[in-house]
Amino acid sequence: MTNRLKQETSPYLRQHASNPVDWYAWGEQALAAAREQDKPILLSIGYSACHWCHVMAHESFEDAEVAALMNKHFINIKVDREERPDLDQIYQTAQAMLTGRSGGWPLTMFLTPQQQPFFGGTYFPKQSRYNLPGFAELLPRVAAFYREQRVEIARQDVALTEAFERSRNITVSADGEMDASPLATAMQELKASCDTQHGGFGSAPKFPHPAELELCLRESARVGDDSLAQMALYSLARMAQGGIYDHIGGGFFRYSVDERWEIPHFEKMLYDNAQLLPLYVDAWQITGDPMYKQVAEEIAAWVMREMQSPQGGYYATLDADSEHEEGKFYVWTQEELRQELDPAEYAVCVAHYGLDRPANFEGHWHLRVARGLPEVSGQLGYPQRECERLLAKARAKLLAKREQRVRPGRDEKVLTSWNGLMIKGMAHAARVLDRDDLLASARRAADFIHAALWRDGLLLAVNKDALSKLNAYLDDYAFLLEGLVELMQAEFQLADLTWACELAEVLLAQFSDQEHGGFYFTAHDHETLIQRPKPLHDNATPCGNAVAARVLQRLGHLLGETRYLAASERALRLLYPSANQHPAGFATLLTVLQ
Repeated sequence: MTNRLKQETSPYLRQHASNPVDWYAWGEQALAAAREQDKPILLSIGYSACHWCHVMAHESFEDAEVAALMNKHFINIKVDREERPDLDQIYQTAQAMLTGRSGGWPLTMFLTPQQQPFFGGTYFPKQSRYNLPGFAELLPRVAAFYREQRVEIARQDVALTEAFERSRNITVSADGEMDASPLATAMQELKASCDTQHGGFGSAPKFPHPAELELCLRESARVGDDSLAQMALYSLARMAQGGIYDHIGGGFFRYSVDERWEIPHFEKMLYDNAQLLPLYVDAWQITGDPMYKQVAEEIAAWVMREMQSPQGGYYATLDADSEHEEGKFYVWTQEELRQELDPAEYAVCVAHYGLDRPANFEGHWHLRVARGLPEVSGQLGYPQRECERLLAKARAKLLAKREQRVRPGRDEKVLTSWNGLMIKGMAHAARVLDRDDLLASARRAADFIHAALWRDGLLLAVNKDALSKLNAYLDDYAFLLEGLVELMQAEFQLADLTWACELAEVLLAQFSDQEHGGFYFTAHDHETLIQRPKPLHDNATPCGNAVAARVLQRLGHLLGETRYLAASERALRLLYPSANQHPAGFATLLTVLQ
């Protein structure tokens, strides 16, 4: 049994192709069906590596009873948020406005046939629990509300539209009003939220926050405050020692569920590692500590080994689950380790990774640094260099053994925006570490994007199964442009400069807001939606407006192109008042202000 999603290239959509739900992909066919049948739309947005998306799918979308309710009452649309970040931004914002709560994935929104949201949430269990209504109970109630409360829905639509407009109407900073005060305020806020014991910012769940860490390093250099650099360097060190880092295969997981960085949510995202790679390179430059260099090289090795396609593009994500269990691919038993390692290697691993302590993940051990090698050396009586040698041998053996396991799913979409981030990170690492293989990796990715996703002077957003599609977004242009500028710094090629200028011209022509400054997320000729987003602050990836301002500022100075500098300043002035009032979330923009 299959539905319409079997025709899609998105791995996330194809995961739902055998559901009994009568799914549509987003498009005119689905929207027309909703209008013609006067049915509300059930919009479900997620991505292939999302654990809770899988949970909701198993509980509800694979259930015949729930599917029958969905098919009876709704036009059901499934969206891959990595392919359609425009839709995700709009409806995540709407969910927050309607519920007063932050969003996430899976996002579950109920829309009128005119695409206006009137109810929503994120994950809903099949039966009521976690203080959440059961999905099977909720569906008929929402359908009845749509039939019986049209006046109320219309009133809510007006209020929501007005709220969207207010969020876009930002006071632009006039000439001469900008100063460094947002930087000072941001540093005070980061110091206040810094976890001085475990590193990082805030408490559990704890995310890496690469933009904030980069801002600390930059501001430390600008004002000569070593405490700012130490805050970032300590955080980077503790993350590298924690379980959020893959000590066997390299690369960082999405986030830690605890404040100690010990147990991660096990999905691996290209964009996290793209931002962390150059940070660890910079940390090594600042300190000379080989640990930072080792982590950077291991991130790059993982990317080239597992995340780069034969054609050159970088894949999007690795799933958190394998064999329907989160983290199964990554965790160990003591017996497994004992079988693979000789006694001396095992002894070093026991001490280093804390295997003499209670299991830390569902009866298994997820590896993290419990004792540094100097302490291990003293405990075992081996010279530290011998401990380093034994640990390296053990890690190589465990990687080979792990490769024999059932691997997590890999989403093999090539996303232009995330590739731009990784091209930048890999090129920066190549230049600083003097690594030709890293430079070749970045070059292959850039060449692939140019060959497969640059058509008639415009970018496309995604490539999968040799098919490129979807008009590119602001992030695609801005992130790729910054990647090319970094690539040129590592290895200048005139063709890169020509392409960079072409990308910059499209940014100005197709995305800029001539009235207020800054850039829209979608091009002027994009599909008409209920709102045209204009991103203002960083999320898991940097703010597209801030990156566009930063790279146009840099390219404008390099080329003496005043139009680029003017567009950069207008974007900075647009966002400056918000950054001045609430610097949190504006770390990338503040690098432009610096």
